[in-house]
Amino acid sequence: MNEWWISLIAVAATLVTYRLGISLYRMLPSPFMLPLLSSTFLIVIFLLITDISYDTYMIGGQWIESLLGPAIVALAYPLYKQAEMLKKYFWPIIGGVLLGAFVGILSGIYLARLFGIEEFLLFSLVPKSVTTPVAMEVAASIGGAPPLAAVFVVVAGIGGVVLSGYLFKLCKIDHFLGKGIGLGAASHAIGTAKALENNEKEGAASSIAMTLSAVVVSILAPLIISFLY
Repeated sequence: MNEWWISLIAVAATLVTYRLGISLYRMLPSPFMLPLLSSTFLIVIFLLITDISYDTYMIGGQWIESLLGPAIVALAYPLYKQAEMLKKYFWPIIGGVLLGAFVGILSGIYLARLFGIEEFLLFSLVPKSVTTPVAMEVAASIGGAPPLAAVFVVVAGIGGVVLSGYLFKLCKIDHFLGKGIGLGAASHAIGTAKALENNEKEGAASSIAMTLSAVVVSILAPLIISFLY
């Protein structure tokens, strides 16, 4: 089949599947039915049933992947939009984001060491708590694999959203700023989408934390890796 047709089918299938995932989530609003999780599962099932290889799918999938670069620039917009909140809660936000960045990086490193994971995978795991385009760039700069970094980002994002409700209750966190910073710093865009569902202020705090975390981790990760390795 002509590569152009494969590309168009891959892009169309991805968009349709994601739209279906959104519809399923609206009918069954559960963390386990997040559109990113359900649509990924459906695409994997589709590829297995049709015996289409990942490389073939990515002939078109790479068009969507190429949009990740411009998404980095777009991160500046929510930060600008919430400038007043950033000024009002400047130190709590900065402190929370810095702590979240350190925990995100160091937890990946030491958990990987604990389980004896090789350095190539470890370096891909380090930027797991920031949004995908930034994580891929950071992973590439420290010797990891960008595609693997993207997978770890999705796992961290979905895991954070699924567990966040239980953790907030366990730790008795009920302030919108604490919830928002926690979701944004640990679960990036997926967490921010969940925070926006809860309320606008929590979503705004998560958006700020996600954006600042991307900047902080892109600076800290190479420095920490160069110090430890």
